[in-house]
This record gives sequence, structure tokens and C-alpha cells, in this order.
Amino acid sequence: MKFQEIISRLPYSKPFLFVDEIIHIDENRVEGTYTFDENLDFYKGHFKDNPITPGVILTETMAQIGLVCLGVFLLNDNFRTKSSIALTSTDMEFLKAVYPKEKVTVISEKIYFRFGKLKCKVIMKNEKEEVVCSGTIAGMIV
Repeated sequence: MKFQEIISRLPYSKPFLFVDEIIHIDENRVEGTYTFDENLDFYKGHFKDNPITPGVILTETMAQIGLVCLGVFLLNDNFRTKSSIALTSTDMEFLKAVYPKEKVTVISEKIYFRFGKLKCKVIMKNEKEEVVCSGTIAGMIV
């Protein structure tokens, strides 16, 4: 499956699509990037005069790249148009701020995929290769 095909199967669209590209994907790992557009609505009110990306958006970006893209790849042709991966749990640690116009890389490693549940260890790095957040994310195929 080609990278663009995976992205096209995601159940999101702009402005809530947080995947620009997939760099690598296999049955155990995915790596992808996203650059935060400075015009995204949440920057208007998330810290007056000093906008930063909310943790919930960082988590969503990690889930879209690190969980949903990997799930689409693992299910391949069994991922139907109406299928989705519903987030079931997260455990995140936030270490650095992410600002408008920053490009981040998400790296996810599968912990397990069984009984329709996918759980992954996920990290996000900034362009300086610094870890900005990390944790685990799990979801169910619905």
C-alpha cells in the first residue's frame, strides 16, 4: 500500500487532518510528519500573545500518524470505507512546547495488535530531534 493511499483512507479532513506525509511504515512501525499551520483556529486563543499547540492536538497528531495510519496499513484491504479506529486510551508525557509553523515527526512502534485492538508506543520529535512528547496510545477498530 502506498503512503498517499493510507493518508487518503484516514477518516479526517482539513482542518482536522494532522498528517502531511508518511516516511516509513511496516507491520511494526510507522514514521510520519506534520507541520502546524500558524492559521489553525486553536492558536487564536491558546495562550494570548504566545500561541503554543495544545497537548490534546499533539496527542491527536500522534494518534493519527502513530495509531490510525498503522491500523489502516495493518488491515490493508480489510479496512473498509466505513471503518475507523476509535481511541480507547492514552498515557502521554509532554516535555517541550510546539509552536506554530513547527514541523514534527511522529515515530510509533506497535506493542500489540489483537482482537481488534492496537496499542503503540509513540514519540514526537521537533526539527532539532528533541522529544517533545511521548507515551502510549491504544484504539479499537470500529
